Amino acid sequence: MYRNLRGRPGAVLAAAAVAQFVVALDMSVVNVALPAIRLALGFTPLGLSWVVHIYALTLGGLLLLGGRAGDLYGRRRLFTLGLTVFGLCSLAGGLAQTPWQLVAARAGQGLGAAAAAPAALAMLTATFPEGPQRTRALGVWSAVNAAGGALGVLAGGLLTQYAGWRWVMLINLPIVATALALVPAGVPTDAPPTRRESPDMLGAALATGGIGLLVFGVVRTDTAGWGSPATLAALAASAVLLAAFVVTESRTPAPLLRLGLLRSRWVAGANVLVFLAAAGQFTAFYFVSLYLQQVLGMGAAATGAAFLPFSVGLVAGTVAATRITSSRSPRAALVPGALLAAAGLAWFSTITPDGGFLTDVLGPSILTSIGTGLVLAPVAAAATTGITPREAGMASGVFNSSRQLGGCIGLAVLATVAAHRTGTATNPAALNDGYALGLAVTAALFLLAAAVAIAILPRRRAEPTTPQAATSTENQLEGTPS
Repeated sequence: MYRNLRGRPGAVLAAAAVAQFVVALDMSVVNVALPAIRLALGFTPLGLSWVVHIYALTLGGLLLLGGRAGDLYGRRRLFTLGLTVFGLCSLAGGLAQTPWQLVAARAGQGLGAAAAAPAALAMLTATFPEGPQRTRALGVWSAVNAAGGALGVLAGGLLTQYAGWRWVMLINLPIVATALALVPAGVPTDAPPTRRESPDMLGAALATGGIGLLVFGVVRTDTAGWGSPATLAALAASAVLLAAFVVTESRTPAPLLRLGLLRSRWVAGANVLVFLAAAGQFTAFYFVSLYLQQVLGMGAAATGAAFLPFSVGLVAGTVAATRITSSRSPRAALVPGALLAAAGLAWFSTITPDGGFLTDVLGPSILTSIGTGLVLAPVAAAATTGITPREAGMASGVFNSSRQLGGCIGLAVLATVAAHRTGTATNPAALNDGYALGLAVTAALFLLAAAVAIAILPRRRAEPTTPQAATSTENQLEGTPS
């Protein structure tokens, strides 16, 4: 799609990084503002949860479709459209006067993010060749993505306390405007397709429905429970649709997801690993935030500020990972990074009801964040190793889906684990026990991620894919002579 077209790699990287920052920011910035939103708009407790759930539902369900649409219709075009939708829906959310208006705006944000996020990663993959250049670019992208998630907690607390909850939505507008301004500055225009390829609409419907029902079933467990008829029906229907999706993709000549892509040890291993790492990372954010507010009694702004060391550690870890993997296999950073994150989370699991930020949070935050940073950049590089430019959007959609589903499913499962430990008690000691157990399980997830990196990912760094090799591979896939 981008081959033989001129563009400025620096502008592509900047636009992709800014877009990913705002997508990651929006996954966490709203959480701290939920109590204020409930009071202002009159949400019921069940309805309030959908301010978070609807974003996860639309984003998770549409990422595969968004990634493939970028391959077929142009990544710059989809990137611009997705960001525009995201920005307009952020404005609508900031101006919402009723609960349904805010929920609809959040759904629109998820739709825009599902188009922009895979397009951004695909632009990087297509612009920067495999090797040190792509490793550095993905290092920046990963650092910004991680910082967006961590700083979202800080921004949400500060904005809610000092500017009002509406600004957790409106803060997206200048960030989106910055990303859009960078597009004409150097993102190459989309080349006309060499052949017309009909979109896999049946596969898109099955994937979107299957993933959407999976996310729906999982996120509702906080109110319906894992054994409820509604949850079981949603998960069963999801399994049927996803099984039908696999069968469909194995037979269609132009699939939404070419199943052969998953035979690559790089792609398969990286997607399993990012699923586990996202489950651990997102859940750790959740438990630590609750510990600070509900056990230590910190306010929204103070809770946000407590995440600053985590943000700094994430950036430091990704910088170190970029240097390590510039000449070595991603495994060289992934394995020690996952082990370091596991050690930090195990330390976190020793939290106490009468603890404090300096004694219970600062040290494990630094250790966990550096380890997580060492994982994030190499795993994105591993997931795009050996991918031709023609399938960059497809691979990006799979990677983003794995990360989103990992965070969503991991949080739902571990929140249930913590709730079972806590029971009906609401005192700080009981809550502390539940959060500590949840954090201990997140440590186990990172240990499992290290095992996946050792067992599945190749030991040697893959040879960079040259433009000629990419062309040959694409032609072979299309059935034309190279």
